[in-house]
Amino acid sequence: MCGIVGYIGNRPAESLLLDGLKRLEYRGYDSAGIATLHEGQTYLRRAPGRLDNLKKRLQNNPALGNVGISHTRWASHGSPSEQNAHPHQFGNIALVHNGIIENHEELKQELQQLGHQFQSDTDSEILAHLIARYCEQTPDNFAKAIRQALTRVEGAYALAILDTKHPDILIGVKQACPLVVGIAEGENFLASDFPAVLSHTRQFYILDDGEMAILTASHIQITDLEGKRKTKEPITLNWSPAAAEKAGYKHFMLKEIFEQPQAVIDTLCGRLDHDKIEQAFLGIQIEHLSNIERITLIGCGTSYHAALVGKRYIEALAKIPVEVDFASEFRYRNPLIQNNHLVLGVSQSGETADTLAALKLAQSQNAYTMAVCNVLDSAIPRLCNQSIGTFYTHAGPEISVASTKAFTTQLVSLYLIALLLGKQRGTLNSKDLQRRLENLYSLPMLLEKVLEHEASIQQVAKNWLKSEHMLFMGRGFLDIVAREGALKTKEISYIHAEAYAAGEMKHGPIALIDDKMPVVVLAIKDYLYEKTLSNLEEVKSRGAQIIVLCNEDDQKLRSLYPDALLIPSCPPDLLPAVAILPLQILAYHLANLRGLDVDQPRNLAKSVTIE
Repeated sequence: MCGIVGYIGNRPAESLLLDGLKRLEYRGYDSAGIATLHEGQTYLRRAPGRLDNLKKRLQNNPALGNVGISHTRWASHGSPSEQNAHPHQFGNIALVHNGIIENHEELKQELQQLGHQFQSDTDSEILAHLIARYCEQTPDNFAKAIRQALTRVEGAYALAILDTKHPDILIGVKQACPLVVGIAEGENFLASDFPAVLSHTRQFYILDDGEMAILTASHIQITDLEGKRKTKEPITLNWSPAAAEKAGYKHFMLKEIFEQPQAVIDTLCGRLDHDKIEQAFLGIQIEHLSNIERITLIGCGTSYHAALVGKRYIEALAKIPVEVDFASEFRYRNPLIQNNHLVLGVSQSGETADTLAALKLAQSQNAYTMAVCNVLDSAIPRLCNQSIGTFYTHAGPEISVASTKAFTTQLVSLYLIALLLGKQRGTLNSKDLQRRLENLYSLPMLLEKVLEHEASIQQVAKNWLKSEHMLFMGRGFLDIVAREGALKTKEISYIHAEAYAAGEMKHGPIALIDDKMPVVVLAIKDYLYEKTLSNLEEVKSRGAQIIVLCNEDDQKLRSLYPDALLIPSCPPDLLPAVAILPLQILAYHLANLRGLDVDQPRNLAKSVTIE
């Protein structure tokens, strides 16, 4: 949620900051801004809307200097406008902020009584005023003044801060919002996510809550908020800069859809050796899993749908009762958490605020916690590594706001967890486990076969381009796939799309059916095939326009319904990962053909780090 980039070094800061913001624009694009320091002056430039608007302003009014901060905003406090854009400046202080300050009204009233006047509607500007006031009291110690100011602040924040009186220092502070320090020769960076500076360094410090990074061009010092120095080990990220580029694809989403076969390979690579599935969980305290009597899976959005699939995997293969909850609801319903209870959080970014808070609640009540996550050493893994640990998906950077390859690799990860639990509890014998793992090795090839149908899926999208509503329906695993397909459609094409279990259509939703309503029916040759065909006939008889997702060899459905999305036959457990691809591609082409911004849909951001 929002993107921060900071730089200090010997090169002109402006171009480096703009390049970093471009790589973070998926985190927010309501406004953008930059502030640099040069010869005792702050060069502040801001613009509403996309980053290109800021670039145009900088063409005539460049921001000079070799130190600077920048921000791309997803509006959470104050409407999208230039006055609410970051950076915010007061006196000698300029800063950018991600997060929400919970006691902003109290602080604002106090500052107004002292004569402060505010130019924006944001809570962030209040921080600039507050820090400037403490800097007046401690003019020779910039870092100390910030620490003192932050003792007054309640809420979540990632901050990058400049002071014209200390032009050789850039300071970053983190509390419940992501912030990393990029380490390079003769220059250093701050960023809210790795892709911003991957083209300059792969060495990073990941700040923990309550930590401050004091950067000069040649030195990095990390302290807590009491000023005590801390020793941290840098991590080396193995993502290549090219992984965060479009590589010839029109949009990141399309690139990431086509990366799914390789993403699955990367998730499995080096982890499996015949039936020795424990090898896939190195560094995770799996011995505790054998004591688990109950599991709660939590997630948001696409990760929630992955958790629904995970429930079916675990209950079928390990015979452990599993419930699935929205992370945003879990901690507000007074959940019953008992001994030998595992709460497993699923998150692409590892920074999802609701999921993080739910896991903290679980730990506070002595439950075991575990994570499935894509981003190394992010907040959720760091928390869960205090308990059982983290299973990393290794999907690589996912830039498009609409998640695709993260979902597929989450399914693979949850399947492996279910297989491990089944082996531990004796509900899977060695032969059955080996058979299922061998099936899993075939998944990349199956995904490749689906991708070969992109052109025909694009044609289906053309046929339904003007639709304003769509219904999706399926049974079993395909009920969940239908939900994820509807989510993708509404996220990026803005078509109102809803999904229902096929057997539930006649219990209410069928009232929506008329001859203008397209219904995507997921009808795969499995044990529920005949039941699904019966449901298909129910909606067809009410005049629905049918799009089927069916097997390539299903000549009957293909002849009856020319608008067909095709998948190869596959083992039942792999069906969710295979069947979602055509729906992802359909959503992509619906959005692209409607001329919409596929990678950055309105009102959405990639990493939701606030409630």
